[in-house]
Amino acid sequence: MLLFGVGVVVNRNPVASALCLVVSFVGLASLFISLDAHFLGIIQILVYTGAVMVLFLFIIMLLDLKEEARRALNAWAVAGGAVVALCLVGTLLHVLGTFPKGEATLPPLVVPDGQAYEDTKALGTLLFTEYVFHVQVIGLLLLGATVGVVALSKKEASK
Repeated sequence: MLLFGVGVVVNRNPVASALCLVVSFVGLASLFISLDAHFLGIIQILVYTGAVMVLFLFIIMLLDLKEEARRALNAWAVAGGAVVALCLVGTLLHVLGTFPKGEATLPPLVVPDGQAYEDTKALGTLLFTEYVFHVQVIGLLLLGATVGVVALSKKEASK
């Protein structure tokens, strides 16, 4: 999954980058399912791998891929990316070094007798009560990004 995440950033072809993103999303969904978070795994497949990738592919189709292929590498951007990657690796090594050694176990989930734990109901209640504003903001950001890409592609087409 991490290898395909790097492939998203490294690939110069937007279609190959989007396909690497799909594989990363499927890997994340399989990780959720292996952790017994079946609802999150299914939502990962349906929402991100399905809907968001359709949106990304729509935006990629608006791009002029031949012009992108002719574009030369920017040495400053590559150097900046390398510096950011080194900082990220250093931070990751520091965080991993601060973890306690040995086995760490989580306390078991306590469910009252005679009741079933419904993670879907709990997650839905939490999303639509406490985090409803955040969900709406994410929807507006996706809408704004889509409108911006359409506006930019129309402006370039008129030249």
